[in-house]
Amino acid sequence: MKKVKEYAIITFGVLLVVASFIFFFFPNNIACGGVSGLALVLHDITGIESGIIMFVANIILFGVAFIFIGGEFGIKSIYAAFGLSTILSITEKSGISFALTNNLILATIFGSALLAMGTAIMFTQDASTGGTSIIAKLLSKYLHIGYGMGQLISDSIVILLAMYTFGMELGLFGLLSVYLIGTLIDKFIDGFNSCKQVLIFTQEEEKVVEYINKDVDRGCTVFKGKGGYTGRENTVILTILSRRQFIQLKQFIKKEDPEAFITVNATSEVLGKGFMNLVE
Repeated sequence: MKKVKEYAIITFGVLLVVASFIFFFFPNNIACGGVSGLALVLHDITGIESGIIMFVANIILFGVAFIFIGGEFGIKSIYAAFGLSTILSITEKSGISFALTNNLILATIFGSALLAMGTAIMFTQDASTGGTSIIAKLLSKYLHIGYGMGQLISDSIVILLAMYTFGMELGLFGLLSVYLIGTLIDKFIDGFNSCKQVLIFTQEEEKVVEYINKDVDRGCTVFKGKGGYTGRENTVILTILSRRQFIQLKQFIKKEDPEAFITVNATSEVLGKGFMNLVE
């Protein structure tokens, strides 16, 4: 059942990426880097559907990756990459692809947001669509170029081809999309994994611990403390909660111990039981 859920999430991410292509990038000739941008350029030159070009390109890239890098790109990434090109090809053949807006700024912003969100969702399941990330790994291994720089080189070549094919203005919008996508992917991943680290200083240890364990369904760690100003003995409870769970706990503490002291810190990632698996 876990595998079904993982692949369902990956499929949802793939659908978001497809939506960014067929409704924003492709109809407006905005090449957003990567294999998709290259496919858009080659489609304009050859007339071959972008989905087919991406499918063939991924076969070549994954083949090269397995020969020179090994099996670092797992079955999930293969599923995502070929699922993306297959769905894209189907939408192109069925005529679903059309521009939701012809405003290049809006198309770049919304297309980048959709693509970044879809990619981030896939990343949370240890999947990616391959593409220029494979080229970046090859450059890193054999030319000792950093992974980020390898990705930048790959995308820059695609953007230059787009500028030559579609003109300087559309090429610049493609360059902007590459920047937005890279920035937003990090933001979305942080958002998906973010939690609240909560420290509670309370005189009602038993009530608060029981509520966290049974009602909020989270674990906690209990410390014994002493107020530096008051000199009073108290209990310090540390727990990690989602935003919704924190609101729930805060309401409870307001009612049961109005003199409690609470500090809250945002965490970008939590690994372990009840959160993301530490070991896959």
